[in-house]
Amino acid sequence: MDEKTIPLMKPVIKQEIQKEKRKKEWDEFLYGRALFEQTGECVFIIGLDFRYIAANHQALSLLGYEEYELIGKPVSEIMSQDDALGHAAVTGNGTSLYERILKRRDGSLLPVEISTSVVYKDAGEPAYIQSIARDISERKIAERIMRKHTAILSVISDAAARLLRSSNIEVKIPEVLESLGRAMDVSCCAIFEVDTFSDQSPVRIRYKWDKANLLPLDVPLAVRPFLKDLLETKTGYFPIGSEREHIVSSSRSKPAFVAVPIDGHPGSWRFLGFFDESGALPWSPPEFDAAQTAANLIGSALQRNNYEETIQLNEARNRIILDALPDLLIRIDLDGVILDYSAKPDHPLYIHRDVISGKKLFQTWPEEIVDKIIGDENQGLFTSSHLVDEFSLPYSNNTYESRLYPISSSEALIVIRDITEQAKLNEMKSDFINRASHELRTPLTSAILMTELIQEGGTSEELDEYWRTLKSELNRQKILIDRLLMAGRLESGMMKLEVKPMDLVPVLKESLMAVKPIAAKRKVSLDLRDLKEPLYVLGDNSGLQQVFINLLNNAAKFSKEGSSVGIKAFQTEKEVRVDIKDSGVGIPHDAIPYLFERFYRAKNVTIAEIPGSGIGLYIVKSIVDGLGGNIRVESVINEGTTFSVSLQRSTSAG
Repeated sequence: MDEKTIPLMKPVIKQEIQKEKRKKEWDEFLYGRALFEQTGECVFIIGLDFRYIAANHQALSLLGYEEYELIGKPVSEIMSQDDALGHAAVTGNGTSLYERILKRRDGSLLPVEISTSVVYKDAGEPAYIQSIARDISERKIAERIMRKHTAILSVISDAAARLLRSSNIEVKIPEVLESLGRAMDVSCCAIFEVDTFSDQSPVRIRYKWDKANLLPLDVPLAVRPFLKDLLETKTGYFPIGSEREHIVSSSRSKPAFVAVPIDGHPGSWRFLGFFDESGALPWSPPEFDAAQTAANLIGSALQRNNYEETIQLNEARNRIILDALPDLLIRIDLDGVILDYSAKPDHPLYIHRDVISGKKLFQTWPEEIVDKIIGDENQGLFTSSHLVDEFSLPYSNNTYESRLYPISSSEALIVIRDITEQAKLNEMKSDFINRASHELRTPLTSAILMTELIQEGGTSEELDEYWRTLKSELNRQKILIDRLLMAGRLESGMMKLEVKPMDLVPVLKESLMAVKPIAAKRKVSLDLRDLKEPLYVLGDNSGLQQVFINLLNNAAKFSKEGSSVGIKAFQTEKEVRVDIKDSGVGIPHDAIPYLFERFYRAKNVTIAEIPGSGIGLYIVKSIVDGLGGNIRVESVINEGTTFSVSLQRSTSAG
């Protein structure tokens, strides 16, 4: 056959011949085909032209090729060339180690660790390259997870520092949610509450972050279908039927989310939620642990914030309560050092807190009083409370009591109360009891004596005198008892005044007639001057009779024998005024402010042993005040006293 007639070799046949030639070259230098196939490593044999010569079964399975498909392929088609094998690596005597990406037959990529070494001929010439590949995909996944977990922990650590240092958590939590959302690679991160008692809007957003360039996520809409599962799960994450235990998955229209409980209250739960619109959250267990850590951190920060707000509110409330108390409060330690102090500026013992704090109590008050207040603590501990009933201080005219309450074994609270008014009242009550006993005893003794004399008999004139005296003493006793009962009704509010328009003139005349017999006994005349009828006032008939009978009776009782009591009534544009003036012993100037207090009697009256209960003027003042009027007193010792009663004027008698 002519050379020109010889057909050209087909490319496929030529390629097969080249593969066979490479395989023959490999077989010539292979020291044991069986060892090559039986090793557990993925072994590739590469020619010096960087084409595959052979590969064992493990290597072919790794890439998904048949041997005939791989042999002859350039290495660059299978292995990434970011750090391609250089000539130095090929000609060197050592083994080189690289990380590469292999491309499988199906197009998927596989990270591997490549160990390469050059095999030489007997003559010392390079023959081929031996490459051993190890699958490192799981290691790479673990490294990626570790890097992500480290980044998340870094975010959580930074968030913890920001939240714990911040005095305004309301501002910092949105920043923390943004950091968490970016680290977790989700589209939305939110803190939401579930109200178990609400049917209309059970889900409320407290804080929320949305990824930029995305529409804001409707968190309540995404969460609402899973409310039952959320609330039934008590701790940890919430499995809502996803293929992964702790992942909530749904369609692309409904984002997948993970909810971690932060804290709960009666009727509501609070959650930290991570939402992703891709419909899947391929999280690893460490990422879930990080989410739980973040939830615990935020929950702790919110609880701390709530505690601080509660403490601040309680402190403010307590300070308001303390400031509103009329008492002086002092907190001391065992050495008597003042740790805290509270008093109103108008308190008689007030000293500014900055001045007194840190000083010892005996540096402010006499030591003997401090010893009484603190008490005898032989064991060096505050063990029991005790009371100092009454004491006074050199620079104050008031009377005080002290109560010590142990707070702990080393601290105590001292409450100082101003009991001046109470002490005066106790003194007046004691004085009243003595006077009332005397007043009641005197007519009672006289009545008993008159009864005995009547029983013994006597002349007609004597018996008539005994009966008059008996009646007078019993009437005197009745008046005293009536006044006591009236004072009690006034104090308890049981006595009601019926305020209405009325004419005052008849009341004055009736009161005058009632007192005339008593005045006649003392030879005191009652002079009603310049009376013009009528005088219309807003008053109560019975109450005003009590007022003027008391005032006229007192005027007659304290006036000198043979003198007169002047009664003058007149009206002005707005009021009707009645002046009752006597010429009696008078009232000391310092006694006038206390004259209308219960049971009070001026000392000069007590010394003179003028009978009285000390409640008549208290009744008078109470009635006049109840009618919207006022009463004033002017007095000169040994010259006399004038009581002026002013009542609201009325245009008619109604």
